[in-house]
Amino acid sequence: MQRLKEKYLKEIAPALMQELGLKNIMEVPRLEKIVLNMGVGEATGNQRLIEEVVGTLSAITGQKAVPTRAKKAISNFKVRENLAIGAKVTLHGVKMWDFIERFISIALPRVRDFRGVPKRGFDGRGNYTMGVKEQIMFLEINYDKISQVLGMDISFVTSAKDDDSARALLTALGMPFRK
Repeated sequence: MQRLKEKYLKEIAPALMQELGLKNIMEVPRLEKIVLNMGVGEATGNQRLIEEVVGTLSAITGQKAVPTRAKKAISNFKVRENLAIGAKVTLHGVKMWDFIERFISIALPRVRDFRGVPKRGFDGRGNYTMGVKEQIMFLEINYDKISQVLGMDISFVTSAKDDDSARALLTALGMPFRK
């Protein structure tokens, strides 16, 4: 499933170089990593939910997820310091390209009433973050084995200097932005 990376190297990078008016091929924005993060607020009372979230993220990405822990104790939310409250996965290399290809071509079309991903997720430094409301949009998740539907944040970290370059890169890779 390295078709997207080959397409990037052979077609997208030269086209972006011309479109953005860059002189060196090393200036062309590229995808550096993808970070998936699931925060589980109900995990304070049910630590088995963390194991389920780690299993879900591991199934989606093909890489073991790491539980994230609370840095501070917050009594109003019944959170103690060092309590597991979510999970995250950082993808690089082959798994990153596999994930973005499956995400754009398989998972996003499965979303109900999908009209494109929002354009407001850029951070000003060339990175794009979006939220997903349901983890069941991924084929790897068995609907019968999950106890509750959870959302996640997906961050696409690029080497672009500004949002316009990052938007051009993600659009060229096939990210369907809203019109």
